[in-house]
Amino acid sequence: MRSQLCWKNQFPQKKSTILQQQFNRTGKAEHGSVALPAVMRSGSSGPETFNVGSMPSPQQQVMVGQMHRGHMPPLTSAQQALMGTINTSMHAVQQAQDDLSELDSLPPLGQDMASRVWVQNKVDESKHEIHSQVDAITAGTASVVNLTAGDPADTDYTAVGCAITTISSNLTEMSKGVKLLAALMDDDVGSGEDLLRAARTLAGAVSDLLKAVQPTSGEPRQTVLTAAGSIGQASGDLLRQIGENETDERFQDVLMSLAKAVANAAAMLVLKAKNVAQVAEDTVLQNRVIAAATQCALSTSQLVACAKVVSPTISSPVCQEQLIEAGKLVDRSVENCVRACQAATSDSELLKQVSAAASVVSQALHDLLQHVRQFASRGEPIGRYDQATDTIMCVTESIFSSMGDAGEMVRQARVLAQATSDLVNAMRSDAEAEIDMENSKKLLAAAKLLADSTARMVEAAKGAAANPENEDQQQRLREAAEGLRVATNAAAQNAIKKKIVNRLEVAAKQAAAAATQTIAASQNAAISNKNPSAQQQLVQSCKAVADHIPQLVQGVRGSQAQAEDLSAQLALIISSQNFLQPGSKMVSSAKAAVPTVSDQAAAMQLSQCAKNLATSLAELRTASQKAHEACGPMEIDSALNTVQTLKNELQDAKMAAAESQLKPLPGETLEKCAQDLGSTSKGVGSSMAQLLTCAAQGNEHYTGVAARETAQALKTLAQAARGVAASTNDPEAAHAMLDSARDVMEGSAMLIQEAKQALIAPGDTESQQRLAQVAKAVSHSLNNCVNCLPGQKDVDVALKSIGEASKKLLVDSLPPSTKPFQEAQSELNQAAADLNQSAGEVVHATRGQSGELAAASGKFSDDFDEFLDAGIEMAGQAQTKEDQMQVIGNLKNISMASSKLLLAAKSLSVDPGAPNAKNLLAAAARAVTESINQLIMLCTQQAPGQKECDNALRELETVKGMLENPNEPVSDLSYFDCIESVMENSKVLGESMAGISQNAKTGGNPKAQHTHDAITEAAQLMKEAVDDIMVTLNEAASEVGLVGGMVDAIAEAMSKLDEGTPPEPKGTFVDYQTTVVKYSKAIAVTAQEMMTKSVTNPEELGGLASQMTTDYGHLALQGQMAAATAEPEEIGFQIRTRVQDLGHGCIFLVQKAGALQVCPTDSYTKRELIECARSVTEKVSLVLSALQAGNKGTQACITAATAVSGIIADLDTTIMFATAGTLNAENGETFADHRENILKTAKALVEDTKLLVSGAASTPDKLAQAAQSSAATITQLAEVVKLGAASLGSNDPETQVVLINAIKDVAKALSDLIGATKGAASKPADDPSMYQLKGAAKVMVTNVTSLLKTVKAVEDEATRGTRALEATIEYIKQELTVFQSKDIPEKTSSPEESIRMTKGITMATAKAVAAGNSCRQEDVIATANLSRKAVSDMLIACKQASFYPDVSEEVRTRALRYGTECTLGYLDLLEHVLVILQKPTPELKHQLAAFSKRVAGAVTELIQAAEAMKGTEWVDPEDPTVIAETELLGAAASIEAAAKKLEQLKPRAKPKQADETLDFEEQILEAAKSIAAATSALVKSASAAQRELVAQGKVGSIPANAADDGQWSQGLISAARMVAAATSSLCEAANASVQGHASEEKLISSAKQVAASTAQLLVACKVKADQDSESMKRLQVMVTDAGGKILLLERAAGNAVKRASDNLVRAAQKAAFGKADDDDVVVKTKFVGGIAQIIAAQEEMLKKERELEEARKKLAQIRQQQYKFLPTELREDEG
Repeated sequence: MRSQLCWKNQFPQKKSTILQQQFNRTGKAEHGSVALPAVMRSGSSGPETFNVGSMPSPQQQVMVGQMHRGHMPPLTSAQQALMGTINTSMHAVQQAQDDLSELDSLPPLGQDMASRVWVQNKVDESKHEIHSQVDAITAGTASVVNLTAGDPADTDYTAVGCAITTISSNLTEMSKGVKLLAALMDDDVGSGEDLLRAARTLAGAVSDLLKAVQPTSGEPRQTVLTAAGSIGQASGDLLRQIGENETDERFQDVLMSLAKAVANAAAMLVLKAKNVAQVAEDTVLQNRVIAAATQCALSTSQLVACAKVVSPTISSPVCQEQLIEAGKLVDRSVENCVRACQAATSDSELLKQVSAAASVVSQALHDLLQHVRQFASRGEPIGRYDQATDTIMCVTESIFSSMGDAGEMVRQARVLAQATSDLVNAMRSDAEAEIDMENSKKLLAAAKLLADSTARMVEAAKGAAANPENEDQQQRLREAAEGLRVATNAAAQNAIKKKIVNRLEVAAKQAAAAATQTIAASQNAAISNKNPSAQQQLVQSCKAVADHIPQLVQGVRGSQAQAEDLSAQLALIISSQNFLQPGSKMVSSAKAAVPTVSDQAAAMQLSQCAKNLATSLAELRTASQKAHEACGPMEIDSALNTVQTLKNELQDAKMAAAESQLKPLPGETLEKCAQDLGSTSKGVGSSMAQLLTCAAQGNEHYTGVAARETAQALKTLAQAARGVAASTNDPEAAHAMLDSARDVMEGSAMLIQEAKQALIAPGDTESQQRLAQVAKAVSHSLNNCVNCLPGQKDVDVALKSIGEASKKLLVDSLPPSTKPFQEAQSELNQAAADLNQSAGEVVHATRGQSGELAAASGKFSDDFDEFLDAGIEMAGQAQTKEDQMQVIGNLKNISMASSKLLLAAKSLSVDPGAPNAKNLLAAAARAVTESINQLIMLCTQQAPGQKECDNALRELETVKGMLENPNEPVSDLSYFDCIESVMENSKVLGESMAGISQNAKTGGNPKAQHTHDAITEAAQLMKEAVDDIMVTLNEAASEVGLVGGMVDAIAEAMSKLDEGTPPEPKGTFVDYQTTVVKYSKAIAVTAQEMMTKSVTNPEELGGLASQMTTDYGHLALQGQMAAATAEPEEIGFQIRTRVQDLGHGCIFLVQKAGALQVCPTDSYTKRELIECARSVTEKVSLVLSALQAGNKGTQACITAATAVSGIIADLDTTIMFATAGTLNAENGETFADHRENILKTAKALVEDTKLLVSGAASTPDKLAQAAQSSAATITQLAEVVKLGAASLGSNDPETQVVLINAIKDVAKALSDLIGATKGAASKPADDPSMYQLKGAAKVMVTNVTSLLKTVKAVEDEATRGTRALEATIEYIKQELTVFQSKDIPEKTSSPEESIRMTKGITMATAKAVAAGNSCRQEDVIATANLSRKAVSDMLIACKQASFYPDVSEEVRTRALRYGTECTLGYLDLLEHVLVILQKPTPELKHQLAAFSKRVAGAVTELIQAAEAMKGTEWVDPEDPTVIAETELLGAAASIEAAAKKLEQLKPRAKPKQADETLDFEEQILEAAKSIAAATSALVKSASAAQRELVAQGKVGSIPANAADDGQWSQGLISAARMVAAATSSLCEAANASVQGHASEEKLISSAKQVAASTAQLLVACKVKADQDSESMKRLQVMVTDAGGKILLLERAAGNAVKRASDNLVRAAQKAAFGKADDDDVVVKTKFVGGIAQIIAAQEEMLKKERELEEARKKLAQIRQQQYKFLPTELREDEG
């Protein structure tokens, strides 16, 4: 500003004082050293040279810009809170900018009148909201400018935060309205893109302001003022874009010129103050003058900035308030400046100049504020005589309010007389100047009328003055003033009325704007509101107000657009009056919520908005009352106009429908519009009844009110009728609806017209009759309109059908029945049950879609016909006339109750929100049930208690629907009363069930002894269910996506099961049975995982739901084929039905998963998901049982194969522990202790094998028995062999591995044999599968024989190596057979994997050559064990890689060929070693090189084939050694984090009960903690071992054996990752288990995974380790002693993990299965939620299926490929 520039020029030495706002303060001295480090900065002209020994010339540097942050004081708590508010606001602004980047898309809209009106209303509403939000933004900006003007220490940072919150919250809401308006805008207003651009500009300006006002920004004050000015400019541009720039540019120009005048005057004052400062002798007083002058200049610049900000929105009171506040700041600063000058000097001339300058500033400021006030009070001009009419209106109001004070009334009368005299003179002057004589005469006549009224008023005033105590004189003065007011209004062309209406328009706009601001503030405060109840009330009141704002805005727009239209004015008055009640409620709710909002800025914003809204509502209430008085009784005419408009709109809609152009408006649906029409129809009826009553009584006022309410109800009815017609797909129904609605409008218009006529002649009988006839016609039209709703006609048809059928009962007597009594009674009972069920379906259908009610009512009608026929038949059985009439009477009662039920259902479906409608429907349904029971009781002649049981069953069926809809009220009881009632009745229910059980046994049918157990069991279950509900009620009393595509996919798969003709089967039932079992179990496992993840990681539910959808698609396809090939057909039907049931369960589960993902913390949804998951697993078991019924034998084979697969996986883990040297005997046993048991069990297995082979051609029962027996025997054999291997001791791990490999070969052979048996079952002898069975049997015999030989030779050191090599050769041959088969592998691996596996062949070849040369049994055993793994891994990797995507057929064939050649060459090598062992000659040993070269050549070819698979994009993997330690430590950290998670776990609380395993959860947690601790120590020890190897040089980053080191390092990395992942999975399972969301099988599986991965880590660590190193000792030995003695506690750290895992497995198995044999205990312990036995049996049944089929199968696959050296590949395998 110029004042600042002048000040700078005159006082350069005070520059720092002016540039920054600094304030002199007093304070305490601080103690500290002045010897601080120097700060060196470059000079103003760049680097300079400093010489040593001489002093440089004086330097002067002026620093301009931001203060160095390091020298700023720390932020106060208030400033920190403001920073938080600013950061939050900046995020909101950025989000708004992002949202404004593109236009919204609207659904297609029609071109009928209603559509056009909707668009226009939305445009008006959006403009209003945007305008009010821009008002708030500019006002908030001005507030920020004003609040940050002074000393930072005195700044109210909470108020600043409130202003910033107001800006950001309104900007967020404004962006939504801008996007909608941009989509709706027409080209003549401006394009949508231009509007979005203007809004983005405003958002950017707000962002700049927020950055500038941060306490840490250090920005100069001018930056804040510039940013604020940009907001004002952007706001004006935005308002011009939407056509809302209501303030003319001339006014804004004047406003800015006046503001600049203030600034110029202030600059002059600053100059005068400067003169004072120059002569001041006291330095302190001089500085005060300078500071005061500076503050005066700053406050003036802020005033200019504030004016620039608010000028586009100066019509807003809050903006005017901010500008006035800025003016007050200037005024105070001027006063302070004058006082400072007066204190600094006594020079009268200088003080006179200062005083004069101050007066100029004050006058300029007064002119500015007066300009603002005039605009605020005047609004837009209305007519020539504004000033006089305003005075007359105000003064007459004063006279009216001064009744009783004659003196004041007379004084006001004098003012009134002068004003009317001025008006009369002005009118006469205009008349003389008028050219049109007619107009001149009108003006003169009006002036005379006004003069006469003035004369009468003056006379009345004289009388009141002469008699001040005479009330009659005061009343005459009041009446004269009223007459004068009327005359003034007529003379001034309704100026007073226009002024009143204008006042209402302004008040309504301000109220709507204030409400919009309060809603925005409420939404902003929601996050920090600590009282949910208060926030919920506030939200509800905001919703109510938000529904009324559009009507208020439309009322304002309509009144402004049609200033002379009485209907438009009335619409504004009505919408204003309707707005008051919800607005007042929102004010109360907002004020109540303010104390509970923790964010001070948000609380202040909400409080200020509520205060502003209350003020606006008070003004709106006053303005609407005065406008209603001024506009007079015009409701009836306005109602007629409204109804006629609605009639025209419906006619327009009918024309659009005829052209198929009628579209529903956004948000309209068929169901919503149908409900709106039904509920509104009752409102129309009641308002019309009120209209009739008031018109008949001749009450004009209430008749007008009733007409107005009728018109409003008809408007809603017409909108709903149009919505129904636009949403329906039936053109005839649409036309019928529009025609009937138009009839309603036409009849209503006639009714209102007749009511108007009736008011003229209140007692006219003929008029009253016409009124009644028209009302009856309208009622009929209204019923026709409702009956056009979907489903209503069907209910009417059903009612008519019941009425027609009931005519059969209008007879005196019925012919005798021709059926036996028992048959007639049975048919009646069945028909009664069907009718009762249909009644329940009718009740349920009222809550669903309209089509459901149509179907349910039709079914109910049909069932009623059947029941009536059965009842008539039963009446014919009556022996006497009296008995027959009783039956007929009951049938009539049922007919009446049925009709009432349909009527109640129809009424509820039309208006679901009608008071008591739901209770009336429930009562009608109960009446149907009770009337049926009465008839059955009359007709039943059976044993005592039978009819009571039947009645109870029917009543239970009736009330079951209530439980399916728990959110709907069925009584008037409070929440606590309901709890008390249920608890009390639950006790009675429990006692009653016990009584039923006892009396059914003692007094029941003596021949039904077989039902006693079932009764006892049912009663027990019921009692426990009651106990459970009691527990739940006690707890309640004390505590007082997207899955649509998945659901559609499952539903589509289900629908295919019902296709009449399935595809031609390509396999047998057994083939499809196998795949169905596979996918069924996969679904069960996924359901179990979803139960776990719902508690631990709800975000993973989407992937599991997708997997379940995929699996069910496969299951449905295979299930269809299985059903088609099953015999007999009943089995196929059962399979198909149960697979469909499973699909329903999957849909429910997937839906719950989607809901839980939307709200992860919703515990109710979690429980629902868990129940759905349990239901899915139960339905899986039903599918499996249906498959078993199809072929029990093959199903048993599938189960047995699963069990054997688990055994193989378990043996793989045991081999790893043996390899690591941690497989020890438990009690000092020897192998001799187990040899005989092994041999005996092996022989038993041979016998089972024979039965299994013969069972293929035998009955399914025998095959099932053989399969089960073989599975049990192999399990026993595996256990005894493992014990035998452990007894050999960990000092001989290679022999242990030989023995375990032998039993593993047997298990694999048995698995193949079971599969072959299953395939050959029920096949003829010449079927190819029979040959496969024989081949599998031969392999089985071979492997069992090999096992027996190994057992016998295991203790013979001279032959055990040879035996091991023989077994390995046989194993490799069998693996080669599998490799050469045509079977495609289930998964693929990369060519790199195949290349890595050849390393094992190379190592094994070298080992074999060495063993052949040494002939030592130890070397031979090691070669045998290594050869097995190397060849097996190579063959698997080769076959999987050959089927890798994009591998050509030629390359695949080549790879398979060289894989075979490599294996054959290696077999020849091993067989040659075997020959050397039998006859070790130098010649034979010399030939080893030739055999090894053959293998090497095949390996080279194989690698080249793999290279050909890789293509051109593959690169060599990075050497992994350098990252091994990082991976290991990361794994350790992962395990420790999991352990900490376990430490925080606590078992779920449950009631203490006797004989319960109360310590099970504690056992789980402690065991899991032990495992986590052990694995953490183990991985850390492995990390130390890796570092030691690097230090020793055994492992390096670039050595000659880099590939080998890389292989080892990757193995170590993969093993560490597996340990970490397994431990994490264990912790997750333990958490889920103790919380009751997962079964023990999941926990057992996780613990075994930890054990297996630990073994692999030990193997990886031992590959290169020095067995005597400290790290390996730490790895192998865990030592501790309280007295400091070092004792060997365990062989290895890995053994500790194994033991901890075993402890956990045993604990979980004990809890899961320990009491399986005690049925009673199982029921008591496991009963939960009323379905305990189902869940317990389900857990028992799925225990082995989940563990053996999925977990162990997956584990087997992982262990068979245990060295996955590429990390990414490993992660895929683990996934």
